[in-house]
Formats: sequence, structure tokens, C-alpha cells
Amino acid sequence: MDDILGLAQELAEVSRLVADDDVTSTLGRFVSRIVRTVPDCDAAAIAILADGEAEVIARQEPTDPTTEPAQPMFTAQLIAADGPLHDTLTYGEPHRIGDLAADHRWPKFAAAAINAGYRSCLFLPLPADGDAAAAFSLFSAEPDAFGGMSYDVALLFALNAGVAFDNVQLFDDSRTLIEQLRTALVTRNLIGQAQGLLMHRYGITSSVAFDVLKRCSQDGNVKLRELSKEFVDAQHGNGLDAALRKHGLRTEGG
Repeated sequence: MDDILGLAQELAEVSRLVADDDVTSTLGRFVSRIVRTVPDCDAAAIAILADGEAEVIARQEPTDPTTEPAQPMFTAQLIAADGPLHDTLTYGEPHRIGDLAADHRWPKFAAAAINAGYRSCLFLPLPADGDAAAAFSLFSAEPDAFGGMSYDVALLFALNAGVAFDNVQLFDDSRTLIEQLRTALVTRNLIGQAQGLLMHRYGITSSVAFDVLKRCSQDGNVKLRELSKEFVDAQHGNGLDAALRKHGLRTEGG
């Protein structure tokens, strides 16, 4: 029971979104925790399928000087179109390779993985609702890893990573929307202030003042928001007359 509660706490902690989270940082916590939690797991990665090509977006691996020279070739074969990861990303099917030395389904990948110090691996699709396909990859220096309880724990991590993958994208979309709304409110406020300045200066209506702003914006090839800010800043700096003349509007002096 303590083990189950501990794992539940691990998953809750790693799934929690914090400020400035993005997909990479959120999923990076998963690969780091899964290496520490799943027995015999020496390395892990999460990859997505982008425009038909696999791309690793989060990774945790050991620093071993003896296998480091083999890492570039291993990475190339990991994301190769004829490898097991690409197969999992494309078809959503899990793959467990108990002994890379005896499995002949993906010979190029197996050779590269063995040279990098691994003997077994596991590929699990992340059950995400979005358009992007994602998958967990786990690697072990021991043969026949990721069976029994290890597989169940890895599957739990994959399920929670899929939810986090969806949530962080929704979270990011929400933050983007909020920023867009804030920008829109600031823009509307600036334009309203600029309209007020023109209404007061020339004794015109709000709609006429807005038409004047649009004409000055088009004639000067400047955005309406920037023009409005220029007029508002000029008013605060006692330079409104110069700003009006700059954009072809008459002032009290001429």
C-alpha cells in the first residue's frame, strides 16, 4: 500500500503544472522521474511525430564516457523512419524488446542501441487527445527489463504523461489567449484616449475622431495602436501639437 501511495504521489507531483511550464519542461520531469522510479531503467525519452518525422523533445540518459561516442548514432537510429519508435508513433502500438541482441525486427536500431550500452527497451504511445502523436521510450542495460511490475509502472507514467501533454498545450493556449486579450484591451484603451484628445481638440464626435485616426494611420503607414500611443504620449509630454502636425493635422498655431 505504501508503494502504491508513493507512486500516486510521484505521479501527482510530476503532473502538476507550474508557472512558465511548456511541453518540454513538463515532459522533462516525467523522463527524469521515470528513470528514478522504474526498476532497471537507465534512460528514457519522449518523442513526438512532427511532419512525419520523429523528434525527441525530452530526454534523460546516463553520462558514461565509454558509450558517449556511440550516442549520436544511437539518436539517429532512435528517430529513424524504419525503427521501433517511429512505428509506435505512427500506429500507436507498444513495443517491448527483451533482448536487443536476439531481436531481429530492427537490426540497425538494435546495433546502435547495443553500442550505446543498452540491452532492452520499451516503447509506449502516450494517449493524448491532441493532433500530435507522442511516445515514451525506456532503455535498460539489462536484458529482459520492463516486464511485470516494471511494465505496469511505465504504463502508469505514460498514461499520466499523455494527460500532462494535453494539459500543458491547453494551458499554453490559454495563456496565449489571455495575452492576446490583454493586448486587445490595451489597444482599445489607447485608441479611446487618442479619440478623446481629437474630440476635445477639434470639437468632433467619437466616430469622426476614429475616422481621422484611421486616415492618419493609412497615410503615415503606421499601425493604429502605435499612432494612438504616439498621440497619448505626446499629450503627456506637452508635445501634442508637434505630433498632430507630423501627421498632417492642423494645430492652434497653423
